[in-house]
Amino acid sequence: MLAKPYGETEIVRRRSGRARQPKAVVLVPEEISIRQLGRNVGLQEGFDEGYLRGRMDVLASRPAPVFPLRQIHVLYITSGKEYPYAPVDDGIQETLRLLAANVTVASPSQAVAQLAAEIRPDLVLALDGWNLPLEQVDEIRGMGIRTALWLTDDPYYTDVTSGLVMHYDYIFTLELNCVDFYRQNGCANVHYLPFAAYTGYYRPLRDRAANRRNLSFVGSAFWNRVDFFRPILNELMDRGLYINGFWWDRLFEPGAYPGRVETDKWMGPQETAEVYSSSKIAINLHRAFNDISVNNNAAMIEALSPNPRTFEIAASGTLQIVDARSDIARFYTPGVEIETFSSQEELLGKIDFYLNHEKERREIVLRALDRTLKEHTYTHRLNELLTVIFG
Repeated sequence: MLAKPYGETEIVRRRSGRARQPKAVVLVPEEISIRQLGRNVGLQEGFDEGYLRGRMDVLASRPAPVFPLRQIHVLYITSGKEYPYAPVDDGIQETLRLLAANVTVASPSQAVAQLAAEIRPDLVLALDGWNLPLEQVDEIRGMGIRTALWLTDDPYYTDVTSGLVMHYDYIFTLELNCVDFYRQNGCANVHYLPFAAYTGYYRPLRDRAANRRNLSFVGSAFWNRVDFFRPILNELMDRGLYINGFWWDRLFEPGAYPGRVETDKWMGPQETAEVYSSSKIAINLHRAFNDISVNNNAAMIEALSPNPRTFEIAASGTLQIVDARSDIARFYTPGVEIETFSSQEELLGKIDFYLNHEKERREIVLRALDRTLKEHTYTHRLNELLTVIFG
């Protein structure tokens, strides 16, 4: 009897008048190799994830940079708003306690001028400033107490903030393009100070993620995002995209992509960090500076600087692909610590590359985390703010 070709299935059949039916299937080498291949792939994926999380844990466990503890008293006025401002308020006040000998926290609804008169702080620092009555700020300045405002949403609401800035001694803005705008409006002390990552919230998972994702986007469905995603939506979903944020009914029909789109929910920072850390890739697409349906930016000041999410994604331990803004390279080197895109085609191409090149993806993740911890935490930013004011 001739030997059967390698890989052919050995089948024992019944002999009868009816059509012969298979009785049993014996596993042959090619089927064993498929199982072995699957096992090898699983082992490699497990090794890759364990190796990455181990190296991230080493980076995150290093001693944090040490900054001077100033013998000053800071009165911090919170934004008075809920999400997404509350986590920023938390990060700032906790970080201030590492940098200032005495920190008092108040809300803008309190009689902050009276409080300042009682405790005589060296600095009153307000976040956002929308809810803090300007007459209270003017009264504090009249006592000879230094005041500072850190603006959270430039340049999108400059119609409002342009009316606030003249009431403070120091203005800090997270948008580079707003520095000259406020100076031209008569502010002498305007400084560029982008937000950062608060590592109390944003840090890599130490263990294997429970719900791993290939691709994530967290954020509201501003129209520029809807328009960008619409032509490539099916391709993104085929690559495993999950979306979390408000207003996505602008793009998705009810019930479309069940389990893949969670809308009308604002995730807290720890839940957001877990989504990032469990994703191979996080897309970051900035909102548009000229969206007239949302913004109050009549001066049409173009946004050049990275949003806070840029630093939070990097601190969480995932590869970030962000739309190219000219000031991003000041913070992360494209192609080394972050990836950028300028078109739908470029985004899809980079997603495909990094989903199929784990080593390259991993090294960018590690370099981004390393640089974030060394340069882009709230401790770095608030130390810079205090240095501007106190030297």
